[in-house]
Amino acid sequence: MSSHSTANKVIVVMKGGIGNQLFCYATARRLALINSADLVIDDISGFIVDKHYRRKYYLDSFNTYGRKADSNERLKKPVFLFRNWLRFVNRMKPFYKRNYLEDKELVFDHRLLEFKVNGVLYLDGYWQSENYFKDITHIIKREIVPKFSPDPYTDYISRKMEGCSSIAIHRRWFDPPGSNSKHNLSTDYYLRAIEIIERLIPKGIFFLFSDNPVLASQELSKIKRRLIVVENHNKEDRTCLDLWLMTRCQHFIIANSTFSWWGAWLGEREHSIIITPKVIISGITSWGFEGLIPERWLKI
Repeated sequence: MSSHSTANKVIVVMKGGIGNQLFCYATARRLALINSADLVIDDISGFIVDKHYRRKYYLDSFNTYGRKADSNERLKKPVFLFRNWLRFVNRMKPFYKRNYLEDKELVFDHRLLEFKVNGVLYLDGYWQSENYFKDITHIIKREIVPKFSPDPYTDYISRKMEGCSSIAIHRRWFDPPGSNSKHNLSTDYYLRAIEIIERLIPKGIFFLFSDNPVLASQELSKIKRRLIVVENHNKEDRTCLDLWLMTRCQHFIIANSTFSWWGAWLGEREHSIIITPKVIISGITSWGFEGLIPERWLKI
């Protein structure tokens, strides 16, 4: 038996990269809060089956709430078979009686907002919509801040961002550049976004975040005099540091990426301009589905 309390629990199965982990956390945080339930973080089970990307749990770097699941609370091994058993059993139950929930269709499911936790609930999905936690925005933004102090380079870039009309621009390649990929955004998207934002913020300084900064800089040569490439060499904390840096900007041109979605959402101010691709993509890099992009953001 577990040594922990038998009170109501929301056990969230963490998975994916940092953006998806933040969606998992924020959704579970809100569900546990409104149900006065314990928030328990399974930071292991979701990564056991991640053989391709081999991602890890990132949120220890932030002031997140909740405790780690013990061996009795995590998904039982073999995880793949246990998940399938939970799915099978719970499909036979009415939605509000289930003890295992997943977001099979990705689109926002309003039923989760009214769900009453009774005992132990496994939350296993990506839950990619601010609608799952919009009413506790202030709590999420207060908790998703780094525990660590910025290194000198990060502090220097942060100060530059705060001292100008800063625009974060995120360029990510999911497939090799130049390939016939439905996942990579076109250069045209970025050039159109820059044209729009320059009309509104004529003296803006662009801060580029990219997994291929050299190629991205060449692609955006038209703004090279006002482009600062963020190249954080602190490899251990780079992902979290880059996300935090992105939130220091005032305006955003994001990719079809949950990483820059969160950079924009966490950094959003009252007068922020956030430009996002309106493409609809299905599969492992799904984008544009109902509920993902806030209505106040500009889709092009």
